[in-house]
Amino acid sequence: MNCLHERARIEKAYAQQLTEWARRWRQLVEKGPQYGTVEKAWMAFMSEAERVSELHLEVKASLMNDDFEKIKNWQKEAFHKQMMGGFKETKEAEDGFRKAQKPWAKKLKEVEAAKKAHHAACKEEKLAISREANSKADPSLNPEQLKKLQDKIEKCKQDVLKTKDKYEKSLKELDQGTPQYMENMEQVFEQCQQFEEKRLRFFREVLLEVQKHLDLSNVTGYKAVYHDLEQSIRAADAVEDLRWFRANHGPGMAMNWPQFEEWSADLNRTLSRREKKKATDGVTLTGINQTGDQSLPNKPSSVSSYEKTQSYPTDWSDDESNNPFSSTDANGDSNPFDDDATSGTEVRVRALYDYEGQEHDELSFKAGDELTKMEDEDEQGWCKGRLDNGQVGLYPANYVEAIQ
Repeated sequence: MNCLHERARIEKAYAQQLTEWARRWRQLVEKGPQYGTVEKAWMAFMSEAERVSELHLEVKASLMNDDFEKIKNWQKEAFHKQMMGGFKETKEAEDGFRKAQKPWAKKLKEVEAAKKAHHAACKEEKLAISREANSKADPSLNPEQLKKLQDKIEKCKQDVLKTKDKYEKSLKELDQGTPQYMENMEQVFEQCQQFEEKRLRFFREVLLEVQKHLDLSNVTGYKAVYHDLEQSIRAADAVEDLRWFRANHGPGMAMNWPQFEEWSADLNRTLSRREKKKATDGVTLTGINQTGDQSLPNKPSSVSSYEKTQSYPTDWSDDESNNPFSSTDANGDSNPFDDDATSGTEVRVRALYDYEGQEHDELSFKAGDELTKMEDEDEQGWCKGRLDNGQVGLYPANYVEAIQ
């Protein structure tokens, strides 16, 4: 029961780890640069993990609800606990052997006593003979003392014969009782064997059921998981993805080029440097209308460089410098649409105070944290910087100091 319970815990833990892995990487892939059918193929792995997780939870449920409970109920029926500890069946078996052995054990005890008495008599006889032999060599010993030693020898010989007779008689009685003893013991033994046979057959039956529950290769749903995964991967089409990207983010996308607009009081408001950053940070074309292929409507038509930077975790494997869709072209020149490119030299600074970002484009840090200042302070008192985890954003200039 403990063995199955521990395996059930392992199945549950594995299922939870698969689900957590799928959840985490689904979010990372969704926020990452992938798109189109290849993204769908990648997402199929997360779906596979979630479906396999459900199957392992079913294994856990089968082990506990079926196999564990079956053994538990069988134990209650086959082994009855006693008030003083132990099992009733164990005590009955021990009492059965003890009862079958009792008459023979009693005779065996008599044989041991007779044997001991006979051996003691023989020892005493040998000692008396030795004394009598030694006395003959002693001239100072009178005839009366010699007569006593000879009488002692005679008495010992009689004791030897008497104890020998009793010893042989007790052995004979023991031999006569041995067949009955063996028969009684074998009857009790066979009863125990029958009980043990039931246990062994039951365990074999349960182990076969456990094997069926653990063997996912025979589960139709398990095979379907990997069939669907293979189909999703094979459905990935590079030509289709390139056509979609061209229509939505390349030369094929719909443009709304700037045209003459009449002056309006609403447009006369002066934007701060910070507001300009938020509006122009990245490759953004104004008034884009998606009239191309809309096969994947969930992808935005414009992705800011800041949003892409923020969405990557610290352990993301793609190198931003090698990304063909980054804001720097193949020749290393700055993006002609990015009118707010990094100016000056980057400087390492240290936070003087804690700061919690109030908006999505603001950095959060603790006093003592180090970061990189990417741009000098603007007229609003804000600097653009980058944390060590790669996140880029704004922060109050007077909250940091340069590291000497």
